[in-house]
Amino acid sequence: MSSRDLVLGRVRRALADTDKDDTPYEQAVPRDYLREHGERSAAQTVDLLAENLADYRAIVHRCADGELANLVARLLEERGSASVLVPPGLDEDWLAASDVTRVADQVESSPHELDQVDSVVTGCAVAIAETGTIVLDGSPDQGRRRITLVPDHHICVVRVPGQVVSSVPEALERLDPARPLTWISGPSATSDIELDRVEGVHGPRTLEVVLVANSASREATS
Repeated sequence: MSSRDLVLGRVRRALADTDKDDTPYEQAVPRDYLREHGERSAAQTVDLLAENLADYRAIVHRCADGELANLVARLLEERGSASVLVPPGLDEDWLAASDVTRVADQVESSPHELDQVDSVVTGCAVAIAETGTIVLDGSPDQGRRRITLVPDHHICVVRVPGQVVSSVPEALERLDPARPLTWISGPSATSDIELDRVEGVHGPRTLEVVLVANSASREATS
């Protein structure tokens, strides 16, 4: 008998004398917790996101939609990037002002090959203001999970206020649990037993987040 069979057997014995409950999960689990902490306008929610991202050592930029291409080009130039990894569905206009060599997101790319790429630019699925978290779900403008874990520099574009929510419960309502979700709160970091912080172990050492708004949304959040 395997360890798995032993564990499952213990679970079955522990549940043997319990009554069967057919209550749907959505009704059986209480959802009376706060959906968000405090009341904020759209502009205040975006400001909170920016504050918490910075607190996690992400570098935050803001721009209008028409300024995005020039900003991305400047960030790549300041980084000294000679190559940038591009998800298949990334908006081509985002890189229109940069002449950095594009590297396609390919299934056959090895971790070593991905490690040679200087930067990666992606969109996101949703951003959570209260936790300073950006969530990727593998959509075409984000690519596969590993392209945002191996390169050392990640530029993530968040459309505000449309992709920003206040809380984790609100974010979960927008996400498909069947998709490969990556939750990012700042650049990759870990600490050893002596609390020496090391960045870049489990993902990019540098995370730059661009909060981009079109003219209409800038007026609405100003």
